[in-house]
Amino acid sequence: MDVKTDFLIIGSGIAGLMFALKTAAVGTVALITKKEAMDSNTNLAQGGIASVFGLADSFNLHIQDTLASGDGLCNQDVVEMVVARGPEMISELMDLGVQFNIRAAGEGSNPNDLDLGREGGHSKNRIVHAKDMTGNAVERVLVEQVKSHPDIELYENHIAIDLITCSTRIKRGMVTTTHEDFCCGAYVLDRNSLEVKTFSSKITLLATGGAGKVYVYTSNPDIATGDGVAMAYRAGATIANMEFVQFHPTCLYHPEAKNFLISEAVRGEGGILKNTAGRAFMGDYDPQKDLACRDVVARAIDTELKKSGEETVFLDISHKSADFTKNRFPNLYEKCLTYGIDMTADPIPVVPAAHYLCGGVATDMAGRTDIQRLYAVGETACTGLHGANRLASNSLLEALVYADASARHAIEDFKQAKSAAIPDPMNWDEVGTTDSDEAIMVSHNWDEIRRLMWHYVGIVRSDKRLARAKRRIDIIQSEIHEYYWDFKVTPDLLELRNIAVVAELIIKCATHRKESRGLHYNLQYPQRDDKRWMKDTVLRRPFVG
Repeated sequence: MDVKTDFLIIGSGIAGLMFALKTAAVGTVALITKKEAMDSNTNLAQGGIASVFGLADSFNLHIQDTLASGDGLCNQDVVEMVVARGPEMISELMDLGVQFNIRAAGEGSNPNDLDLGREGGHSKNRIVHAKDMTGNAVERVLVEQVKSHPDIELYENHIAIDLITCSTRIKRGMVTTTHEDFCCGAYVLDRNSLEVKTFSSKITLLATGGAGKVYVYTSNPDIATGDGVAMAYRAGATIANMEFVQFHPTCLYHPEAKNFLISEAVRGEGGILKNTAGRAFMGDYDPQKDLACRDVVARAIDTELKKSGEETVFLDISHKSADFTKNRFPNLYEKCLTYGIDMTADPIPVVPAAHYLCGGVATDMAGRTDIQRLYAVGETACTGLHGANRLASNSLLEALVYADASARHAIEDFKQAKSAAIPDPMNWDEVGTTDSDEAIMVSHNWDEIRRLMWHYVGIVRSDKRLARAKRRIDIIQSEIHEYYWDFKVTPDLLELRNIAVVAELIIKCATHRKESRGLHYNLQYPQRDDKRWMKDTVLRRPFVG
């Protein structure tokens, strides 16, 4: 089956949805998503969106906080652009119908009366939020808008396999490209029928989210398998800074809980991290104590756990009034109750978990990759905003600003592409393949990748651990490659193939950087080295002629 569209969007988080709404003004849009439209990292975002509204705040303060968090690797031009455009993008969401928390009468500290929270790394209250379910509030409104738009076709339960470039030489979607080639679509698997469809497009956007499922413990949903990064790398795009994986310090630790995040906003509202003896320990690691940046907090917890031999630390906000906690964190409160934890009276058991990928597909300030007509936005992209460590709640802000910037430039690209002769991509080739008879290969390698990444390429790394990880991932990659060409593709196989690529990229970048900076900490190189390493780590797949 062939699908022809003007704009192809892969991913249904805040970035993909906003891009769809803006580009639908000039052409047809096909938006594909792996499961349901609401299944995204955006939907799980609890804290909020960082933006300057407070009278005591300023763009410059937000810029400086972002640069400090990024530990020397932020692109200052990008930071200034994203921060400056924040209030405009928040206002646009409000016009679409997103309802953010408003302060009670007489409590306003900003012209919009928005209730502004505070999170680690921020010097001022600037987190615009919808209670503790901001992502869900934004996602619901945008999905409704997309589903009701006459020029947007939504393809749920469709998983992208590979990008297509105009000069592709293809056998079952294997793509080779040069810098001069341009993207003209993607091969996509219908999860229900297992039919492979060819989507032809003039503009393609990668907005597939992050890659938390590369690790055993993650706050991310099951869809977060790094698909956009893996596809872009296979197609020849530049990938950057994959060593900088942010581990959220506080994921709920409970045998029945599946990767449930305890928002950083809890610490922002006065929550205190304590060890099993009840002692607050963050003062031992940073002057900001519990409001330190995430990388500092995650390493502190990791150190405490290694010292004590315990499996968890505790986040305590029981000193605040019960009414305050229930009103500020209604979703967290109810969720914790289902596991027998009353956060108004009891400390919450927490552990770090893989949370956000600061690296990704390298883009310019318009979201363009180095493959023509291919854009990347959101967590899939490496824009230069986050540097070596993302500042809390800058992710949804980045997604909004770059969705808007990318859409404006993509519309101009589209106008030029309309008159260009673009060859129809070749159809998917399954000649010589059979149905799988050894699914155990997929499940076994899936588990092994995630465990080796957690143990060897996690919060604290070493040269020895990284070398072990590289040797094993090379063997796994070989097994996957052989299996991929022999059998018909399935969703599980495609995701395994992608997490293996992403794991390889993280290992390569982490091995290359001989220092400790931001989210990357190596025991052999514990200090930051600005003379040699204040630069991005860049990877590109060798050209195959």
